[in-house]
Amino acid sequence: MHKICDIDLSKYGMVTNKAILTTEVVLTDKQVIHITDERGKEFFDKYSPRFAEILVDPDYIFKSKNTEKDPSLIDKTAIAAKVFQDEGKVVNVVVSLSVEGMDISLKNSIITSIGIGEKRFSRMLRNNPPVYIKSLDNNE
Repeated sequence: MHKICDIDLSKYGMVTNKAILTTEVVLTDKQVIHITDERGKEFFDKYSPRFAEILVDPDYIFKSKNTEKDPSLIDKTAIAAKVFQDEGKVVNVVVSLSVEGMDISLKNSIITSIGIGEKRFSRMLRNNPPVYIKSLDNNE
């Protein structure tokens, strides 16, 4: 298990109506294998060093609606998205949040990550409005 970062609970709290138990986000060896198998070693090597940046300073946070495979994830799965305009790619990191009612020793855990193009991301914005949008100031 690898600690990735600590998240801002005020941003991620918009995903669930339950209290989030910890700020810590981890990535297990099992999920490293999953991401590498699903997205490829090149994707993992390129973007896993940026997972902390994506989670700490996301451009968008979505409440995951894709919980059919595991209904226990309803209301506790967040998708943090960061736009990398220079690469024409948006990278999503999906996190299972540790919320009240769960074992207090569990951490927020990365489930997977995916890179998508701008067209698919536009469709995501239309079909699943974000619960958080990074507001830009004059310096950005």
